[in-house]
Amino acid sequence: MKTLLLIDANSIIHRSFHALPPFTVSSEASAKGGKPVGTPTGALYGLASIMLKLWREEKPDYAAAAFDRPEPTFREEKYKEYKAQRPPAPDILISQLIEAHNIFPVFGIKTFEAPGHEADDIIATLAEKFAEERDLRVVILTGDKDTLQLVRGDKVVVRTFKKGVSDTMIYDERAVEEKFGLKPNQLIDYKALMGDPSDNIKGVPGVGPKTAAELIKKFGSVENLYRNLSGDPKLEKKLGPFRREAELSRELVILDRNAPVKVEKLEDLRVADKEEAQKEYFHSLGFETLVKRAEGAKEDGKNNPDKKSHAGSGLFGDL
Repeated sequence: MKTLLLIDANSIIHRSFHALPPFTVSSEASAKGGKPVGTPTGALYGLASIMLKLWREEKPDYAAAAFDRPEPTFREEKYKEYKAQRPPAPDILISQLIEAHNIFPVFGIKTFEAPGHEADDIIATLAEKFAEERDLRVVILTGDKDTLQLVRGDKVVVRTFKKGVSDTMIYDERAVEEKFGLKPNQLIDYKALMGDPSDNIKGVPGVGPKTAAELIKKFGSVENLYRNLSGDPKLEKKLGPFRREAELSRELVILDRNAPVKVEKLEDLRVADKEEAQKEYFHSLGFETLVKRAEGAKEDGKNNPDKKSHAGSGLFGDL
């Protein structure tokens, strides 16, 4: 079974930024030809550490990294308050988001972004395109749970962080059902009812996670719920006035699986070997610890050429 790794770059960089100290490039590293002194690197260090851990434990066969764009998305065109409550990103984070585009190529990974779309839409598009490939598992690496709606059996799974940037867990279809009591594709309607404060999606007033789950279990979808409201006067009174809010929330929550991503075939995403490029890039940022880890990963690969075949030994492991 081969692996296609789809990376939500923005969410991981944001998570690293808040989880790690505000490192900067030292004068020593800069004097050796590295980035300018004082260049912010904390989030970059977190991202590079995560990627190196992936490469050491189980290097994927194919991969793509998706980024958000600064322009308004189609969701903001539908609802101008989408994510409006979020404060502007500080300059030291913005500079690292820009620089992060240079990290993935040294791991042999192509990056993608699409005006009007978010990173999650790119991931949804690629997951949809390759989900039925024979002998392929799609693993989505992200810092949030918005992509859980894409989970499909154990063919498309989500690896997300429980805390910090090192403690992670995998959601396959069974894990999603155990956590929410719903199938992955029902999370769209579940979230449409309860809303999502992190994205400023309102949902239906007074409907929390428990009620939303119960309603979707009973009716299956927001559409079917409102089609049958007249049979329950209590529900009709509570939910009836907010049909448009629920429908709009659903439009905002659902990921676009047809984002304009120029990938024709899986082979376009094959990971290239860039071991020397990794070390050179780490030197430029003063990441000497990561240089040593990269060298250790190379030696480990030589001594353990069949490491990927050991069930459960890798980061993705047996699901």
